[in-house]
Amino acid sequence: MIRVQVVDDEALIRSGFELILDAADDIEVVATSTGAEAAGTVARLRPDVVLLDIRMPDVDGLTVLRAIRVMTAAPAVAMLTTFDSDEYIVTALKSGAAGFILKDTEPEQLASLVRTLAAGGVVLSPKASRSMLRAHPGHPAERDRAADPEVRRVGLLSGREREVLVLVAEGLSNADVGTRMHLSAGTVKDHVSAILTKLRVGSRVQAALLAQRAGLLGGDPGC
Repeated sequence: MIRVQVVDDEALIRSGFELILDAADDIEVVATSTGAEAAGTVARLRPDVVLLDIRMPDVDGLTVLRAIRVMTAAPAVAMLTTFDSDEYIVTALKSGAAGFILKDTEPEQLASLVRTLAAGGVVLSPKASRSMLRAHPGHPAERDRAADPEVRRVGLLSGREREVLVLVAEGLSNADVGTRMHLSAGTVKDHVSAILTKLRVGSRVQAALLAQRAGLLGGDPGC
């Protein structure tokens, strides 16, 4: 079973997510909590996945995220937000979040997103990512790609590494990438390590965002 904790200041959101996720045979919501209770509950129950509201009046999501990230064997954390251009999302991703989920995501998609997180994948909606990047003037996504040194690093990747990067950005775990590309999990892990090194990023999420900015995911993030 995939053990999930839902953190939100609104009881209706917490109960709604719990109802939807508990309907899946392989997912169990082990706790719901407000921001103030979140870190302590995570430390006590050790869920596999935490769905964390990014904006809460008592203790904000970024503060909770930082507290979770320093825990031993920290769970995968995805930020919950109402806005696909939330100004705090970029900060959350840089702080170790494994992606973000819009609160109006279709109910039938939630279980799939949780499975992706539990498997070590990332959850980034291409449409939402483009909106998020557009909403930050001066962000490298607003500059010409050819003049963007970060985007140019994508050119250092081999063809196989680009294929792996696209699948990682689509949320696939190493095992899923291996199945799709007929590679061993160890080989995929080596490719991901090389990708992170060449792109000079510290996480799969940052690599996924760079893939989005480079136009590898079937849409121009700056349009």
